[in-house]
Amino acid sequence: MGIVDGKRLLITGVLTDASLAFSVARLAQEEGAEVVLTGAGRGLRLTERTARKLPHPVEVLEFDVTSREQTDALRQRLTETWGRVDGALHAIGFAPEICLGEDFMAAEWSDVAVAMEISAYSLKTVAEVVAPALAAGRDVVSDRYVASSVAYQGYGRGLGADAVVAVNRFATDGLQPDLVVLITIDARVAVRRLGEDLDRIEQAGDAFQTAVVAAYSEMAAEDPARWLVVDGNGTIEEVAARVAAAVEGRLR
Repeated sequence: MGIVDGKRLLITGVLTDASLAFSVARLAQEEGAEVVLTGAGRGLRLTERTARKLPHPVEVLEFDVTSREQTDALRQRLTETWGRVDGALHAIGFAPEICLGEDFMAAEWSDVAVAMEISAYSLKTVAEVVAPALAAGRDVVSDRYVASSVAYQGYGRGLGADAVVAVNRFATDGLQPDLVVLITIDARVAVRRLGEDLDRIEQAGDAFQTAVVAAYSEMAAEDPARWLVVDGNGTIEEVAARVAAAVEGRLR
């Protein structure tokens, strides 16, 4: 019996079966959890197709984090269907192309605002959907949060950790995670897993990646009570088992 056996989980951000959110949904079902997925806009059909690859059928609900109507509708649907939610995975991220390239300093505030609203502030929206469950001591899980912004933008892009923390504190209204799981892998394994179809972050070069790794290591070392470091070498199942065991040990 797994730690999510019998739990009811809302999972956002499933687009393809290569996404982290899809793996979470699959493993959650295999561990006995009930799952509901969400999709938005043109990506909704893609989420629906990908959902068919899960071990068991799931309901896919429309959820644009910038739409108050869809937020309210999702909350009502979950209440009607389940009555309670035991956990939620926030795996939503987006930024206009100008924010991601080498010329990211050319981005206007309107571009940055879109990235912040969808990628960062949207966690607050997801939390609002399951607010009654949160008040009852349930959990919300995000596949990345402020620490990722600090590592990639503050250190990797050289924008300054303090500045990135300040912006994210405003965007999230100071919401902090109770637990951060850092999965580490050997550099050669990372290269092999990435393959040849790399995004801009993955093409940023060795110096950038080294700075990001160092940032994560530094943050974990400075706050061991909040951070869990887990070995990410091995199969998906092996890593998932390590994460589950480590988290379960902290929750006891």
